[in-house]
Amino acid sequence: MTLPFSHYLTAYGIAAVVFLGLDAVWLGTMASRLYRPSIGHLMADGFATAPAVIFYLLYLVGMVVFAIGPALEARKPMQALAMGALLGLICYATYDLTNQATLKDWPWKVTVADLIWGTFVTGVSSAVATRLTLAWRG
Repeated sequence: MTLPFSHYLTAYGIAAVVFLGLDAVWLGTMASRLYRPSIGHLMADGFATAPAVIFYLLYLVGMVVFAIGPALEARKPMQALAMGALLGLICYATYDLTNQATLKDWPWKVTVADLIWGTFVTGVSSAVATRLTLAWRG
């Protein structure tokens, strides 16, 4: 960590706003179009807040440690895009491919959509957080 800690906190906050905003749109749009028709029998009517909050807090730490932080130090937002995309692919694949391997009739279309989404949202959020942090903090 060669930059001041405030840079990482700033990036975390920006990444949180971008990631949560994009994910809210995705989930709000795709719940009824993809998830309910495909895996509705597995879904609860609502969601448990505590696990969701813990997931987002931890996932954002992973984004900062593995994608955003190194890109901030290198001053390369495109590095954050690439490494964030890779992180998103790996993390979302962990969830979906485990479900694919262990759950009866887990649909491939959910797996493919999630892998694409995880790659996109993590890459874009990482790049935006890096770019805006560099612009604001220098």
